[in-house]
Amino acid sequence: MAYVSVHTGGEEVVLPDSFRWPGGKRIAVIFRCAFEGWSDGHWPGIGPMGNPLKPGFPDLNALGFAEYGPRRGIFRALDILERFNVKATMMVNGVMAERHPEIVRRIAEAGHDIVAHSYAMDIIPIYLSEEEERANIRRSVDVIAQVTGHKPTGWISPRGTPSPNTGRLLAEEGLLWHGDTLNEDLPYLVKFEAGTIVAFASNMECNDLPFYMKHGNPPRGMLDMFTDWLDYVREYETGAVRLDPTIHSHVFGRPLGMSIYVKMLKIATEANDIWVGTRSAAVKHILDSYA
Repeated sequence: MAYVSVHTGGEEVVLPDSFRWPGGKRIAVIFRCAFEGWSDGHWPGIGPMGNPLKPGFPDLNALGFAEYGPRRGIFRALDILERFNVKATMMVNGVMAERHPEIVRRIAEAGHDIVAHSYAMDIIPIYLSEEEERANIRRSVDVIAQVTGHKPTGWISPRGTPSPNTGRLLAEEGLLWHGDTLNEDLPYLVKFEAGTIVAFASNMECNDLPFYMKHGNPPRGMLDMFTDWLDYVREYETGAVRLDPTIHSHVFGRPLGMSIYVKMLKIATEANDIWVGTRSAAVKHILDSYA
């Protein structure tokens, strides 16, 4: 198969070694929280019991686990973030704006950075035709904008999995950044004919879904990972670095997981060498400085 990329048809431009985050900080910590939902008749592929049911049977165990997000988890996350005066990058599916407009409106009114996360978790760009993908982007962005009054500037696909058309389509639709790549430590620019978009590379290490749900590691291990990561970049890295601990409202939105999130928030907000901010704020800084 020929080489394909989320940036097929675009020109990638890396940031200079002198790049620093807002305020001239070398280290950025960006707290992320996913507020996720599935289309009718669909449910998470990863559930708390681990063993999947036979095909054709609704997994009400996994579905009930996911419903914890809008019932309890998102409110706990919002309360804790407010307590630490931190604005998070919130990945929100369009279906959640439809089903829970009052919650998504509260997220926006609290000043968090709402990122379009497809219409639903089961709608993944790589499975869509170009026309279907463009329609999904518009549908997802429009329903969030209708609820919040503001169009999201960023996009992250379910499981961070784009199609070869995703970067170009997002640029054509006027979005400013996406998080659909794991190929870098830092953001970089991608120039398409329709405009420039920032590829804001993600990571899957400090993330409750693979770490805790899929692989069954104890929640405290995520705190160890965060502190080890921070210790390393402080001592051995010289350029700009970013850490983006990520939780899901239906996973670490529970008391045990939130106890770990709180400890990471405390470490980051008490440090004088860390910029704590959102991805969209970082992208604005990058585009103002380098585009």
